[in-house]
Amino acid sequence: MKTEVRFLLAIVLMLVVLVGTNMLFPPAPPEGGVGADTLGVAADTTGAPGTTASPGARGAPTVPAVPAAKPVIQELPAADTTPEQPVVVTGPLYRMTFSTRGARLVSVQLPQFRSFTHEGPVELVPEGSDGFLGERIVVGPDTVDLRGVPFAPEPAGGVTLAEDGAPATLRFVYQHPTAPFRFEISYTFEPDSYVVQVRGSVRGLERPLVITELGEGLAYNEADSVGEARSMAYVGNHLQDGIRSHSLVRAKAPLLQEGPFVWAAFRSKFFVLALLAGASEEHESEASSYLGGMLVSESPLPGRVRVSVTQSVDASGSFADRIFVGPQEYARLLSLGQDLEEVNPYGYRFIRPIVRPLVSIITAVLRFFHGELHLGYGWVLIVVGVLMRIVLFPLNHKAMKAQLRNMAAQPLMKEIQAKYKDNPERLQKEMMKLYKEHGFNPLAGCLPMLLPWPVLIALFFVFQNTIELRGVPFLWLPDLSAPDPLYILPVFLGLSMFLMQWVSMRSIEQSNDQMKMMMYIMPVVMIFIFFRLASGLNLYYATANIATIPQQIWIANERKKMQGKRGAAVAKEPARSRK
Repeated sequence: MKTEVRFLLAIVLMLVVLVGTNMLFPPAPPEGGVGADTLGVAADTTGAPGTTASPGARGAPTVPAVPAAKPVIQELPAADTTPEQPVVVTGPLYRMTFSTRGARLVSVQLPQFRSFTHEGPVELVPEGSDGFLGERIVVGPDTVDLRGVPFAPEPAGGVTLAEDGAPATLRFVYQHPTAPFRFEISYTFEPDSYVVQVRGSVRGLERPLVITELGEGLAYNEADSVGEARSMAYVGNHLQDGIRSHSLVRAKAPLLQEGPFVWAAFRSKFFVLALLAGASEEHESEASSYLGGMLVSESPLPGRVRVSVTQSVDASGSFADRIFVGPQEYARLLSLGQDLEEVNPYGYRFIRPIVRPLVSIITAVLRFFHGELHLGYGWVLIVVGVLMRIVLFPLNHKAMKAQLRNMAAQPLMKEIQAKYKDNPERLQKEMMKLYKEHGFNPLAGCLPMLLPWPVLIALFFVFQNTIELRGVPFLWLPDLSAPDPLYILPVFLGLSMFLMQWVSMRSIEQSNDQMKMMMYIMPVVMIFIFFRLASGLNLYYATANIATIPQQIWIANERKKMQGKRGAAVAKEPARSRK
């Protein structure tokens, strides 16, 4: 069962307990081909680096009909004997390794994040993959595949970024030995950013189209490989259709998706590789504003597909874009614009407009307590759980007062209904009079309980997906973003829910078998739902339940006091009615 489905089921069941009880047992009653205009090409099913495909070749890529261009390259040189060399970029945030064969990005390590599938830091390039960022050039009906040709790196020894130092550029150049064809691509790195500025140029070809390989997804780095597999997806932000996410578990290939796209990305639960159209703002005029089509083809790696993105070049044969490869830190993705923070959105589409601003506030609060007060994230969740109950207490208090008013009016309402059951007009008049005198409102006890639910839903997605909790231990918990390995918290959550219902039911005069059954069954159901959810989420909800129990006891005592006053109110009402 998917995490979101589990949570929605939990929401429904909790609503039954908190709201349904008050009402049922009152105190108160695109798919398709891509044309030349959208910069699309057909998927290359060969995947063989270092080849030039021609029309009619088996598995060869095809492009929509365009005016014939004068052939410049009949074929690339035969297999080169130059040994493949790694070119390493090292900085405070990452260690990227490029290959001189195809200028491909073959390794991305993030030293600030530990992998839970192998020793050492997170590695984003899957094992057995050809890597990211290989290039193909489309000219008329031909495709020049540069993913296996030798490039000359500048500087050959790679790049080292110093903390608080200046940006550095790594350039790769391929010059055809006989034809006037030259391809050059450069990457500019900044020591404090996961964003890489990309500039390329194609010389010696007429009307070229660049195809950039995004690769075959991101590597697994989480202990919960099943949950991580569900979160793996490729995502595109289409100019007209908006953001669409496609799970790798259910991805179809081959598939052509028409552009233009603002960005295209692969994501896992906590990390992302994204290609964004255009350069930085100061070089915006040098770049194309949009990417072209997205090409999805089959991959030899199980459970994956290969994604490529097309891009046009300007009149001078140049192009530019940006790459983000790193953690899904909300603030970093938000700063890039173009809605990249929605690459792994919070919740279903219909609820995002409500949840999104709440997520920003909650995330800021968590960071404040952690950064400014120097609290560990486990204690932060406990503090936030208690504070949320304090903040929401006025709503609970308002609901309680409405329930007490309804309880006081309930016997009078029944008496009026029995007395005037044969006189509907008089019944309606007396009921309206009763509502006005006692402030009776059947929904007054329920609505204040519903108002906090958007906050609770936002908290679910923050605690379930925020990378700040990834790998953070607390007490016996090895990772607040992963399930409790001992299942202590889910059981404690169920017990706290049972205690809340038990305290509440003690204040109800006439409980029935249905209420008792719900009191015993609901905690068991909640344990089943929450036992595979993040332990940080369990910790927050269990804390919130415990913090609610004193409020429940106080409300229960107030109900008992009100029950003692009912007899006097009922005795006085007939005399008042006869006046």
